Amino acid sequence: MNNIKIINLTPHDINVIVDGDVTVIPRDGTVARVNQISTVVDKINGIPVSVVRFGDVVGLPDPVPGVIWIVSALVKQAVNRSDVVSPGELVRNSDGNVIGCKGFFY
Repeated sequence: MNNIKIINLTPHDINVIVDGDVTVIPRDGTVARVNQISTVVDKINGIPVSVVRFGDVVGLPDPVPGVIWIVSALVKQAVNRSDVVSPGELVRNSDGNVIGCKGFFY
């Protein structure tokens, strides 16, 4: 696919690193998220232990022809859309910090 507009709906700029070349995809300012509800079900040594239930996705626009939306892996798993991707295999520096990704996951 060529001439596709890519919009980053994560809270971070994304560095895509391919063959040493870095393409920066800036964050859009809108963040797609999955609502979650946590319920405390137990305590271990006084520390609350919760279960989480995931709800609706918010901040993800309807499909637009010619546009791909980058979202978190959690948001990607919550929707079944071919216009939504998440960062692919991560690239780390020598300290183990994430510095980018090698592409995207459908």
